[in-house]
Amino acid sequence: MSRKILTCAALTALSLAASGCGVVQQGRAPAVVRIDQLTAATGGQTAGTFGGYLHSDVITNVTVNAVITPTRFSDPGNVTLSMVLRDSGIPGTTLTPSELNTITITHYRVVYRRTDGRNVQGVDVPFAFDSGMTMSIPATGSIQQSFDLVRVSAKLEAPLLALAVNGQVIDCIADVTFYGKDQHNNDVAVTGAVGVTFANFGDPS
Repeated sequence: MSRKILTCAALTALSLAASGCGVVQQGRAPAVVRIDQLTAATGGQTAGTFGGYLHSDVITNVTVNAVITPTRFSDPGNVTLSMVLRDSGIPGTTLTPSELNTITITHYRVVYRRTDGRNVQGVDVPFAFDSGMTMSIPATGSIQQSFDLVRVSAKLEAPLLALAVNGQVIDCIADVTFYGKDQHNNDVAVTGAVGVTFANFGDPS
């Protein structure tokens, strides 16, 4: 049986199912990272609009001093992480994580892919990118953090730049991998996914 652990947040809600599951990818650490929830929000909108699928608007008309100004926003993601022990113990002797099992996330990577196999970066999908993130997952409980899922610079590059005028749409999946180390310097990584549609969506009046 594979040592990889596949865990998901509750799948009763379609939005959470769309956000993907945490998959432990590597490491000899006694504790592994679990993605409890991975969501996204359209940039420039009010807070509290995170969901399991992202409609990424490549350009948004914003009214400033009664003047309509085309504006581009980055699209944030939000992740909730916790940890689980690889060895949970035996019946009657359940093991629990300690402070030495604390895992510190150091960075993350976002890779976009299409289900039709057309995945040339800068042509079919935006370029993948890496960015820093520092937070420690406690031995018990969970921790939440926001991050850039779509950078504003991607909307100024191919293929997203052309969507502002050509009316086309790009449907893809954003795979987000979070990397870190435990207190014994063991590498740990976990990946989740969010569905994304890039387009020049109609702006609210």
